[in-house]
Amino acid sequence: MNRSLAILGMAKKAGLLAVGSEAAANAARRGEAKLIITASDASESSVRRAKSNAEANGTPFTKVPFTMFELGTTAGRGSPGTIAFLDKGLAEGFMKRLAEAEEKADTKARSAKESDA
Repeated sequence: MNRSLAILGMAKKAGLLAVGSEAAANAARRGEAKLIITASDASESSVRRAKSNAEANGTPFTKVPFTMFELGTTAGRGSPGTIAFLDKGLAEGFMKRLAEAEEKADTKARSAKESDA
């Protein structure tokens, strides 16, 4: 399992996620959301709404490379397009692991290009 998804799973077990667009929006309005994420296959309107809620409430926002199915499987609820982390430490850990995974993928892609040349 991807390390960032493992952190999402820990947040779920700790009850520190708001799963779904309404729950995430409400958490942002209450100032509880520390990070709002959207799935890679979330609808454009869902992404716009999540981003708008995040910006209006000063909450970090990112679109992640995971599908709604992957997020839902990890978060234990359907296929949500939007999820909010309610804990700053878990949100930071998620973003750190996500960045590490992206860096690793970029390094692999560069190595493959160089070996093809």
